[in-house]
Amino acid sequence: MSDHTTDSSVQSAWPARLASVGAVRFARPTAAYDEVVAFYGDGLGLSLIAEWRDHEGYDGAVFGLPGTEVQLEVTQHGSPPGPGGPGGTPTPRIPAPHPENQLVLYLDGAAARDEAAAGLRALGHVPVPPANPYWARYGAVLFEDPDGWLVVLAPWVYGRNPPEPTG
Repeated sequence: MSDHTTDSSVQSAWPARLASVGAVRFARPTAAYDEVVAFYGDGLGLSLIAEWRDHEGYDGAVFGLPGTEVQLEVTQHGSPPGPGGPGGTPTPRIPAPHPENQLVLYLDGAAARDEAAAGLRALGHVPVPPANPYWARYGAVLFEDPDGWLVVLAPWVYGRNPPEPTG
């Protein structure tokens, strides 16, 4: 029996009360703004669709996943880690990373997974072992971003083609 199931009855449209939703943005804080922007932009190749510096004390970047309908936003409030900035600007505080805090990118096959991983490896990032053995069993590769949050590169498209166990 597979430990992966797909529900074929999943909605293909928003519920009526949310029918006017035009975009979804997932936002998270960072304490390593420049490094995180390079990780997602240069390493993964995500499109930077907006960026700001010191907007009411916040630095931020928004990446399209792709385009603008699904977005990943990272923000930093305050000065980079250290003694704090001028005028008592706070040092950024973010939640500690947890192995289940993940951005999962479902890619169309092992070659696509390897191509995505190559961009991160070129910047010196190395894969990390997953806490959940499911990911390794099905050939996913995980990387930590500069804050320690995980990006999972899965070699199958969820809901379209079920994963095949490797090895």
